[in-house]
Amino acid sequence: MTRLGSPLRLSHSFVLFVPVLFLATITAAQNPPSRSTVDFGNVQVGSSVIMPITIWNTGKSSSTVNQVTVSGAAFTFVGPTLPIVIPAHQKAQLNGSFAPLTPGPFSGTGTAYYVTTINGQQYNGTMMANLVGTGVADGYLSAPGSLSFGSVTVGSSQSQSLTLSNTGGSTLTISNASINGSGFTFSGLSLPYTLSAGTSTNLTITFSPTKSKSYSSTLTLTSDASDPTVNVSLTGTGAATNGTLAVNPASMSFGNVTIGSSQTQNGTVTANGGGLTLSSATSNNPAFTIAGLSLPLNLSAGQSAPFTVTFAPTASGNASATISFVAGNSSSAVETATGSGTTIQHIVDLTWNPSSSGSIAGYNVYRATSSNGPFSKINSALDASLTYSDNTVQSGSTYYYATTAVDSSGEESSYSNMTTATIPFP
Repeated sequence: MTRLGSPLRLSHSFVLFVPVLFLATITAAQNPPSRSTVDFGNVQVGSSVIMPITIWNTGKSSSTVNQVTVSGAAFTFVGPTLPIVIPAHQKAQLNGSFAPLTPGPFSGTGTAYYVTTINGQQYNGTMMANLVGTGVADGYLSAPGSLSFGSVTVGSSQSQSLTLSNTGGSTLTISNASINGSGFTFSGLSLPYTLSAGTSTNLTITFSPTKSKSYSSTLTLTSDASDPTVNVSLTGTGAATNGTLAVNPASMSFGNVTIGSSQTQNGTVTANGGGLTLSSATSNNPAFTIAGLSLPLNLSAGQSAPFTVTFAPTASGNASATISFVAGNSSSAVETATGSGTTIQHIVDLTWNPSSSGSIAGYNVYRATSSNGPFSKINSALDASLTYSDNTVQSGSTYYYATTAVDSSGEESSYSNMTTATIPFP
């Protein structure tokens, strides 16, 4: 014969400092089990709360909970995996979740089905509880629980961005922010600061160790949100500063590089004898640029970091630069770079028609940089042909040309029609 009832009783408690809410005993089939109420309280819309429900087997035989059902929007059974066996005089915990998606009250029912065998006789039973909770849509301030800076060289600093979010349903105002320990500072947020629902903002935390030791502090944010105080743990370590910088190679030669193009070479910077933080890498000539280093960069003893130097000349002629590397402990290293900017050799080829005058001995070619002159003769001797190649032009310039005819008596004609040539760059 199968009957309801077994020596089980159901109890429920909050997680933190909240007393037991109910204690119900299920006795016999003819007495339907009473229902107790599990109140999840106020829960922010879009978040969830998991609450334990304790089942206590007060009988002399073990019982098995083989099924749990939950009705009502926003309530779910989240564990443990069933079935579970509860020995005599022992307790077990079922976990329910409340996750409201809209503001307002919610209700439902949780039912646990169990089986107990006493003297060979099987007893089936159920335990039921009313589930209630309220979704609230106040402002809710969310932030990471911790921020770690790792190892930072004493005398240098490192900054990280901390994201603050309002995951609630209404605007909140952050009224105060404070750090209770040394080594850490914050910036980037003017208080009081209003944060609309569903939006985020950033706060910059900077770690600046002054001694070689471990640092631990707490950032406390105060607001009018439903969680009025939010704490963020800040940790970092001040590293020793006895390392020295070295750069390889000590010099780079780029040779001839055409103006408008570029050439890149590789190098490395190394921490010798101890750890350090590379804080800057600069060039004193904009034609030489350094890339590949994300600063500030922590280097442990013996560690190297690659970088590139690019030479991109904008003018012809020799160029040089000093590439300087500086660490937070004032250790420094330099690398020299040299190169030459060159242009492509351009040639202007000129042709003209012969003069109609008789006894022509040759022609002269004249050039100017303005259409209004003045013109200068560029051929060293009379040109008896009807062509001339000008290989003394400069990239990016415009030239104006004209020719004259000279007869056998040495008399020279006036300028011919003018022609123009624009030299490309480079």
